[in-house]
Amino acid sequence: MTDKVLMKGNEAFAETAIRAGCGYYFGYPITPQSEIPEYMARELDRRGGAFLQAESELGAVNMAYGAGAAGGSVFISSSSPGIALMQEGLSFLCCAGVPATVLNVSRCGPGIGGIQPGQADYFQATRGGGNGDYHVFVFAPDRLQEAVDLIYEAPLIADRYRNPVMILADGMLGQMMEPIVLPEQRPLIKPADIPAYKPWTVTGKADRGGKRNVVQSLYMQPEDLSRHVEEMYANYTRAEKELARYEADGLEGAEIVFVAFGTTARLCRETIELLGDRGVKAGLIRPVSLWPFPYRAFDEVGPDTKAVVSVELSMGQMMEDVKIGVNGRKPVRLIHRVGGLVPTSVEVMDEAIAILEGI
Repeated sequence: MTDKVLMKGNEAFAETAIRAGCGYYFGYPITPQSEIPEYMARELDRRGGAFLQAESELGAVNMAYGAGAAGGSVFISSSSPGIALMQEGLSFLCCAGVPATVLNVSRCGPGIGGIQPGQADYFQATRGGGNGDYHVFVFAPDRLQEAVDLIYEAPLIADRYRNPVMILADGMLGQMMEPIVLPEQRPLIKPADIPAYKPWTVTGKADRGGKRNVVQSLYMQPEDLSRHVEEMYANYTRAEKELARYEADGLEGAEIVFVAFGTTARLCRETIELLGDRGVKAGLIRPVSLWPFPYRAFDEVGPDTKAVVSVELSMGQMMEDVKIGVNGRKPVRLIHRVGGLVPTSVEVMDEAIAILEGI
């Protein structure tokens, strides 16, 4: 059995990205993920990669664009306001088909907001703040081991679909410590191997038999852009079938079903136990992929369920997807906190009982 190590979330994220073969990191310090650029500054260069602290998050995402277009395996990270600054660049990456692994250790907002944890980047991540029709693939872990596993898998998904993959890990995950099993080190891709591994990447005129590749998101002819966007969405349709993931627990016979992602799902599990002690059976749907959202999970909600409750650290952003999944079959309600506040499992229990009594 592989030994477990006790690590802080942000340092585990950074170490896993290195082990996943991400040889290029561009970042800028921002709470609560500043330990990631610190770790990369110390570790990445001496392990064969390249670390560069950008002048801003705008600089970081565009450096990632350049390195990714040249064939490098890229990792970038930030927290909510910093990810907001990266939105234009993420639109460029998606249109140009440049893979990248993006980590958001999210905090509360809007604006600069605060440094406490939050989940109000849901729309930012799943709908995107850049221009045009595009999607970033988004996964939300609820524990450090799952975060490690997702970060390790993310570069493979990004390369397979030629699209950025975002790990949405709230500030609690970044700052907590848990025992984890670290994955094996993947070899960093060598420049000489890039043409065979990523034949679409940029080349000079003399490279690869004179063939010149240009990686860009500019299409001057409307017909060309229309065809390209349609091809992007054929790729997204495939991803919706292949990447949607969720966990469902205790749905059979449940009077109330919670829907929660990230660390909020952890307190919902405690709430389910508390409700059980009071004779109320509750279940949980935990979306692991936020885009594509696992709408099929709601097909498992049974006839005994009186309400489906979205539990979020936002004003109900995920609730829109929950309503689509429920499709009018059950009442959908919201339990939430904002501003960096996090409810206790007892508070969620009390609000859930009030919801059941009000139906």
